[in-house]
Amino acid sequence: MKTELLAPAKDLETAKIAIDCGADAVYIGGPSFGARYKAGNSLDDLKELVEYAHKFYVKIYVTVNTIVTDIELEEVKTLIQQLYSIGVDALIVQDMGILKLSIDKEIPPIPLHISTQCDNRDLEKVKFFEKLGIPRVVLARELSLKQIQEIKNNTNIELECFIHGALCVSYSGQCYLSQSIGGRSANRGECAQPCRKNYSLIDDKGNIIIKNKPLLSLKDFNTSKYLEELVNIGVKSFKIEGRLKDKEYVKNVVLYYRKQLDKLCEKTSSGKIITDFEPDITKSFNRGYTDYFLDKRKDCFNFDGYKGEFIGQIIKVSKNFFETDSNKKLYPQDGLLIGNEGCLVNKVEGNKIYPNKMPEITKGNPVFRNKDALYEKKLNSAKIVRKIGIDITVENNTIITGDEDNNNVSINLPEGEPAKNQEKMNENFIAQMRKTGDTIFDVNDINLNTKIPFLPFSLVNELRRELLEKFLKERQKNYHKEEQKELHYTKYYKNSDDYKANVYNASAKEFYKHCGCEITEPAFEAGCSHKIELMRTKHCIKYALNMCKSPEKLFLVDDRNKKYELQFDCKNCEMIILG
Repeated sequence: MKTELLAPAKDLETAKIAIDCGADAVYIGGPSFGARYKAGNSLDDLKELVEYAHKFYVKIYVTVNTIVTDIELEEVKTLIQQLYSIGVDALIVQDMGILKLSIDKEIPPIPLHISTQCDNRDLEKVKFFEKLGIPRVVLARELSLKQIQEIKNNTNIELECFIHGALCVSYSGQCYLSQSIGGRSANRGECAQPCRKNYSLIDDKGNIIIKNKPLLSLKDFNTSKYLEELVNIGVKSFKIEGRLKDKEYVKNVVLYYRKQLDKLCEKTSSGKIITDFEPDITKSFNRGYTDYFLDKRKDCFNFDGYKGEFIGQIIKVSKNFFETDSNKKLYPQDGLLIGNEGCLVNKVEGNKIYPNKMPEITKGNPVFRNKDALYEKKLNSAKIVRKIGIDITVENNTIITGDEDNNNVSINLPEGEPAKNQEKMNENFIAQMRKTGDTIFDVNDINLNTKIPFLPFSLVNELRRELLEKFLKERQKNYHKEEQKELHYTKYYKNSDDYKANVYNASAKEFYKHCGCEITEPAFEAGCSHKIELMRTKHCIKYALNMCKSPEKLFLVDDRNKKYELQFDCKNCEMIILG
């Protein structure tokens, strides 16, 4: 089975870089209604991106994965029609009102992928979407290999799994903490990331158990050592998180996973990546890595925060420099973290480090590098191009070209006087036909099964340009774009649901009604007067602190002295934040 490497992009430039580095598909925000409101893109940019991507048979998925109001649903309908018209391959959606639009044929037949924001962690829910006619579901990141295997064994729907990047501490789509604190809804694309802030943990008597630490902040996801198992399970799409990441991050991480997957499976797009750069995911920003729950429960938390690459300890402090015991080479403009203070390296003499400013440090302090200047320089100057390999055959006075996707075109070989030096003419013809320059093509083989008449260089160059232009048009003409099969209402796996269904418009409510599910209350964003689960997470602070058998009630307290009650579902090993 061919598998897809799905890369994130915040804008057109980053998306093109992801494609050049080997992405089979790119997901990106449109002008509005994406779950990263800061990562919107114009229709003109998306149109240019689609045209660039389809040259390599790379797919473009646009995120329309927020919940919307009744008025906004009309705007969404218009947007979807526009995205379909410019050739977008699929939409990633959360709001069931959009599914109703598809069933009612109020939007064109663009494939709909169910976002991880729909909390896709149950086999029953995935089966529901499959019976509706949905082609793909993005699974929750909390699932184990065993759970993914169970879903795959019992469905035929395409499964998309995250393989790398930042982790939401809550089950996706089920976090209401940001909305509760400041009215910035994660389900509306405006998450303020309160999980990355510091909290204190106290008991019901007010005793401080742990003070002012990022108790909800998780390490970053890294599944690289489980890729083969995920391929063997039958995962269709391998998704990198990061629609707000910079182009350097995307370049490094996409190229890394392209190289890993090429050892295991075929890609779904075309072309080869030509580069002089060796990617290293430890060099891109991360909070430390975890494989989360793929195998078994691991330490996915880091209450002290991730500081970077450990360099060594300070053995001497002087007025304007310090020495370390490290054998690792440091370079000017490297970023260092010592305690809670950061500095840049100005100069290095052996183990003497001259920083741009002397931090308050003492002998014995550990030193971490959180910016590798030499690596960043190599990354920025790296040669990375993507080319479609083609074969050229000349026979029966015809030049024929073919590629890996079985596209073929031909043009006539001009008549001319026999070459006085046939061997030299053949050499010149081959040399000129290989000069594909800045086109997307790269010539693999040229087979001459006929004598090449005498042709001046200018004419051979003209033939090459004509051939490649015709071939590019043929590739674009033959690009296969999927369409959404007709959706049909089917029985939901629950008879009723509450605010967790995230129903924010009448169409979504009606959708559930048609599926035999009563929505007892609207989305939390519509207003709520009773205590609810602001978050449910597989990350458990009790487990992290080895307090599983502790009976006392526990609370989180933020920097504004606001207190949140914690509950613990020990049967499922989950923690709940109430509010």
